[in-house]
Amino acid sequence: MPAALWFTGLPGSGKSAVARAVARTLALTMPGVVHLELDARRKAYFPNPTYSDAEREAAYQRFAEEAADLYRAGHALVLMDASAPKLAMRAYARGLMKHFAEVHVRCTLKTAMAREAARPEGLVQAGLYAKAMLRKTTGRKFPGLGPVIGVDVPFEEDPGAECVVDAERLSLEEERDAVLAFLRDWLPGTRA
Repeated sequence: MPAALWFTGLPGSGKSAVARAVARTLALTMPGVVHLELDARRKAYFPNPTYSDAEREAAYQRFAEEAADLYRAGHALVLMDASAPKLAMRAYARGLMKHFAEVHVRCTLKTAMAREAARPEGLVQAGLYAKAMLRKTTGRKFPGLGPVIGVDVPFEEDPGAECVVDAERLSLEEERDAVLAFLRDWLPGTRA
């Protein structure tokens, strides 16, 4: 039976690192695992992203639909990696796939900001939070910087998230193991 698991949380919470660690471990014993990262897919959806509110809504909708297509194609497990600040964005995906669960990688905004500050330029603009805070206090504009989750846009936690990982106190390995333990209970036959 196919399943989908959405890793969510603030930018800098470590959700991508946890999703990648889970994907690497599962790849050893479970064929058909697919890892989708919104940060990587966004350019496919919008070659010249503006990061507007409307574009963000459309990106999350396309992301959910792409995951649902992979789910319907019979992939054993689709790992979705994206903040999705609105609960409705994740609820939309949940409505597209019968066997769906959310992994919330939870940490404080302060911790997310510290981690993100140490992240090099990559799929996401480096210094995201620092630029958002500067924009908020001075009005300074930064090209390609849309509303930042946690600063400009609140993150809506799902009180019913099936798996919550405490990124404040757990190591990456412990976070990975917590998700794998959840998967063993949630998906019978998972060997990881």
